[in-house]
Amino acid sequence: MSGPNERPSVVVLDYGFGNVRSAVRALERVGADVELTDDRARAQEADGLVVPGVGAFAACMAGLRAVRGDEVVGRRLAGGRPVLGICVGMQILFEAGDEHGVVTEGMGEWPGTVRRLDAPVVPHMGWANVEAAEGSRLFSGVERERFYFVHSYAAHEFPLEADIPEDSPFARSTIRPLVTWATHGDRFVAAVENGPLAATQFHPEKSGDAGAHLLENWVATLR
Repeated sequence: MSGPNERPSVVVLDYGFGNVRSAVRALERVGADVELTDDRARAQEADGLVVPGVGAFAACMAGLRAVRGDEVVGRRLAGGRPVLGICVGMQILFEAGDEHGVVTEGMGEWPGTVRRLDAPVVPHMGWANVEAAEGSRLFSGVERERFYFVHSYAAHEFPLEADIPEDSPFARSTIRPLVTWATHGDRFVAAVENGPLAATQFHPEKSGDAGAHLLENWVATLR
């Protein structure tokens, strides 16, 4: 963990699926010392790890496993070290993704299956308001702002909002996840804060001042 006067170190995981350069620049602008790499040791050691993602769920999972990024994420979370997933980098944290009837196993950090949006126009592309979770640190100061989405799939429910059975493999802590929602046709998960693990379905690096503020909030948790 960086000292109070040091720039926190952040690795943006480079596994071939993400708008990584814009994410790197956005994080640098809000005070992080950022490295783009697929090196597992560097990703493990950094104060924060960002997992971006664009495209298909199955392809992203294959790319992540090719660099053993799923192992890095698991080890970081086991040690309470922060991870931030963005767009498909959030979707692959769920148990599975269903694309055109083909189900692909995800990382299984959260229960649930990512499915196609049920909306008149897909993909969902553009700015949208969110229903920020009460007490959210990520959305502190930007609870009523709009964020930029580009996606055709999403998680439509989040079972861990309810009480978590003590014997559940998802019982990471006694603290309940904070879930932020948005609507495009139907309601879907827009962001989650779950101990050291956080994720956004939208692209904070493309969301102007609001996205920069959100990333600044996340980087502040690394100090």
